[in-house]
Amino acid sequence: MTSAQAATSGAPTTTREHVDLLSTLAKVRNFLRFTTRDLTDEQARRRTTASELCLGGLVKHVTSAEQGWVDFIVRGTAAKKDFSEMTEEDYAERAAEFRLLPDETLAGVLDEYAEVARRTDELVGAGLDLDAAHQLPEAPWFESGAQWSNRQVLLHIIAETAQHAGHADIIRESLDGAKTMG
Repeated sequence: MTSAQAATSGAPTTTREHVDLLSTLAKVRNFLRFTTRDLTDEQARRRTTASELCLGGLVKHVTSAEQGWVDFIVRGTAAKKDFSEMTEEDYAERAAEFRLLPDETLAGVLDEYAEVARRTDELVGAGLDLDAAHQLPEAPWFESGAQWSNRQVLLHIIAETAQHAGHADIIRESLDGAKTMG
């Protein structure tokens, strides 16, 4: 079936925009993964700056964030709690997301990240409706009643991944002098 036939039959189509979003997301994911090359689990757990962040924890956090936002694309507001519904347990889970715990391995969190990435890529590559939107959960950092389109969610995932890849580059350079670029 051609793209034109799919468009008239109501079947989803993958557009240049889908390809561009996936390509950009793949690039920033690769930057993040590359910062963990040749590290031991102990090195991936180590904090090298004043921040609480470590490389293994950043991979875990980005994995969780991408999975959570893709769940939002699929399930809408039901996939995210309102800020007022967050419990101490929720906050503790979120804090643990930024650390590579003793029973976790860098290889394990990288494998989980690859699986989440695969699912995201599959969803977007199947011709995801980029204009479909869901209301955001209530939280101080979102305008009340605001909606995000699937496009905005994907752009947020890209931005979050890129931001944390930059954090990871600083952490890695502080750890052993290795750089992602340059």
